Amino acid sequence: MTAAYAGVFPIAPTPFTSSGELDLDGMRRVLDCMIDQQVDGICILANYSEQFLLTDEERDTLLALSLDHVAGRVPVIVTCSHYSTRIAAARAKKASTAGARMLMLMPPYHGATLHADEKGVLEHFARVADATALPIMVQDAPLSGVTLPVSFLARLAREVPQVCYFKVEVPHAATKLRALIETGGSAIQGPFDGEESITLMADLDAGATGTMPSALLPDLIRPVLQHHRQGRRKEAMAAYARILPLVNYENRQCGLRATKAVMMEGGVIKSDAVRHPLEALHPATRKGLLELAREANPLALRWGK
Repeated sequence: MTAAYAGVFPIAPTPFTSSGELDLDGMRRVLDCMIDQQVDGICILANYSEQFLLTDEERDTLLALSLDHVAGRVPVIVTCSHYSTRIAAARAKKASTAGARMLMLMPPYHGATLHADEKGVLEHFARVADATALPIMVQDAPLSGVTLPVSFLARLAREVPQVCYFKVEVPHAATKLRALIETGGSAIQGPFDGEESITLMADLDAGATGTMPSALLPDLIRPVLQHHRQGRRKEAMAAYARILPLVNYENRQCGLRATKAVMMEGGVIKSDAVRHPLEALHPATRKGLLELAREANPLALRWGK
């Protein structure tokens, strides 16, 4: 097991050409931009990577490309979620072989009502853990429709020691993070938040040691964690207040399309296309996003210029 990871681990977007094909050169540029953002690590093939719109062949292509191109410059987390335990375990083994440093998994679900019970969820994570020696992050998000009580997450961490990281992005995340840390104790190596870091200050106050935002502005989120870690809470609050309008606009108005729009504007990628049935940002929404981005001035807005 590796040492505990902490800090800013943003989600890499998956760039497409205007016709909807993978933009592999753009993917390399995305990864280079993220490393220049001084991230502590990168997560690939997540929901914000549009993983649910990728073929298995495309997943394999992006996995190999990303791990080869990053080449150990920062640790890479690979999302391996699938309802099938067998497929999730196979994805985990493939990610481990390619050089991943951690795996991220949602609990098994399919649609609004097809969920595993707690016994099934625990067995799912245990069997994925058996396929690799890598640490595993549980993604606790409303998207799955699966309720993961603190008591169960702590039990999961104790019974499957590789499951020691938790990305909590449910309502009242700070409350859940605080309770998880108290209940799980030393089994909880990495309490993270997500959801574009929209509740970051409260989550850091609750004991979060990392955050998993988008790749839009991790360079501006990083100082918040640094100040907070060093006990400079006033400075952390000021740094967060400066970027909160952009974080809020991304979270509430744009979703995963925000990073692509800003990276296209900044010359990182050539197209901000998303795959149908997702739709492009409304021109007025895009204008509002870029207005706030220019005010905050993240690296992604100027990296390729």
